Amino acid sequence: MNKKNYEFWFVVGSQFLYGDEVLDTVAKRAALMAEKLNASGNLPYKIVYKVTAKTAAEITDVVREANYSEECAGIITWCHTFSPSKMWINGFVNLQKPYCHFATQYDREIPNEEIDMDFMNLNQAAHGDREHGFIAARLRMPRKVIAGYWQDDEMQKRLGDWMCSAVGVAVSKSLKVMRFGDNMREVAVTEGDKVEVQAKLGWQVNTWPVGQLVDTMNDVTDAEIDAKMDEYRAAYTFKTDDIETIRYQAREEIAMKKMLDDEGCMAFSNTFQDLYGMRQLPGLATQNLMAHGYGYGGEGDWKVAAMTSIIKAMGRDGTTSFMEDYNYNLVKGSEYSLGAHMLEVCPSVAADMPRIEIHKLGIGDREPPARLVFEGKAGDAIAVSLIDMGGRLRLICQDIHCVKPILEMPNLPVARVMWQAEPSLTVGLECWITAGGAHHTVLSYDVTAEQMKDWATMMDIEFVHINKDTTVDSLQEKLFLNDLAWKLK
Repeated sequence: MNKKNYEFWFVVGSQFLYGDEVLDTVAKRAALMAEKLNASGNLPYKIVYKVTAKTAAEITDVVREANYSEECAGIITWCHTFSPSKMWINGFVNLQKPYCHFATQYDREIPNEEIDMDFMNLNQAAHGDREHGFIAARLRMPRKVIAGYWQDDEMQKRLGDWMCSAVGVAVSKSLKVMRFGDNMREVAVTEGDKVEVQAKLGWQVNTWPVGQLVDTMNDVTDAEIDAKMDEYRAAYTFKTDDIETIRYQAREEIAMKKMLDDEGCMAFSNTFQDLYGMRQLPGLATQNLMAHGYGYGGEGDWKVAAMTSIIKAMGRDGTTSFMEDYNYNLVKGSEYSLGAHMLEVCPSVAADMPRIEIHKLGIGDREPPARLVFEGKAGDAIAVSLIDMGGRLRLICQDIHCVKPILEMPNLPVARVMWQAEPSLTVGLECWITAGGAHHTVLSYDVTAEQMKDWATMMDIEFVHINKDTTVDSLQEKLFLNDLAWKLK
């Protein structure tokens, strides 16, 4: 998976006014909080207590250090005592990492007998966090505010979710996407401004010729293919005796991975319209690469390839896949979307062990390729689409509820997922089309709409959420106001 040993820096606000004894107590408590939060099991990444900041210089120094640290994926702040907000200005205006304001206090309760002026001077989080919050609002900083008691599971899990979104930012900023050929001819939504995307999101999107992939495939050894076949046997059920076709997919996967790794790419796209020199469109090969954390986009869709990689890295268990809406069941009371693709759905979303099968593809004018066939698991999920609106990017996220497919579909030899869309299939569809959502999406059981909103906020792009409360009228009004607001940016 596309993960590193990221960490988050805990910076606590205070000042010299209350004396050395108070500052010493604050520092000890901050270190203990970081230790207990790390031991809670609710945080996917480590918190590192850095400093109890008392001056503008200390804040500026820790921000500068964070900006240049590859390990630091974000800063978490908390004001144990009153921390005058002007001292945060220079640091905040230069901060380049995601920022979470952790609004809490050390003690859960107000101690009836112990509370006196000394206690008040030490425990002024209610005072300090408001002062701290004002300056971030005044500076129009993108931020996440999480309020509650720091030892509660719910608060820790929210902090953990925000950490995952921040890691998505770190992954995005260094992401490289390898395009094997161009996108499918005459398709609009797979186009986009690669220069703007690199400036805004950090993605480097470039093309490598299919001929170079074929040359790399020719250099793959039988021993490498044998090892890959052992991996397939351990993970999947073989439902074919045509081993040579599966070995060809292994050859494709090994070659693609070599090229991706050599260039430092964690996402790729291809198209059935450019398979020059290849016998099969990569099916099993692409699916297994996604299972290992690589992002994929069909028909040259580099935006969904990148988002698949990022959302996989944001998640805790990797149950995320490239997806496409294929068909609807419009029977009253039984309205469902059928999601699939001709080959490339990630096995991480499978309900049971996937089967390797070989069937005619009917597109691409190549040999029937091996692919994984399975049903997607039931559970709450999201569907995500990033589109280029010309001048800005829009991230669309819809809440969905995946179900065990209501039909067996014995003659459809592809991986498939079925779901109910919020607020309903038809209203949700009208909203999706109104917002400009693509036919390619990222489907994730692992990442929430709130996390995607946090990621969009950190990346400074538009976010549209279609949920149980969305109506076409309310969405149209929101999109109109968004257009006005983004034109003023």
